[in-house]
Amino acid sequence: MAKTRMVVQFGMGTSIRSQDYTQAAARAIRDALWHNSLNVASAFDFPREQMLIDVEIGVQKPDAVDTAALVGIFPYGQPSIKVVRGGLDVSKADGSGVTVIANAAIVVSFDMERTHA
Repeated sequence: MAKTRMVVQFGMGTSIRSQDYTQAAARAIRDALWHNSLNVASAFDFPREQMLIDVEIGVQKPDAVDTAALVGIFPYGQPSIKVVRGGLDVSKADGSGVTVIANAAIVVSFDMERTHA
């Protein structure tokens, strides 16, 4: 069996007031997930629990993201979350803080046997 990429989804999330990097990351994941209706598992007659979900989150402060809290967003599958430096921190005009912007890339794969013609 080989891990075979089936879908790539992208999303963006923000934390406008609270500067909460985990919240912005969660919103980016939901943005990516909720804009799609994937029937990949049923199309290949796989249980949804067998979905291998690789998530990469980009924020300016990766250490401020609680990855354990993000795993619970996924209703099924086997999520693996990696946080890297990216996204944006946009300073507020009055200097009172920043708006946090997170980007998410979600790759859905299955372990499946490859055949060559």
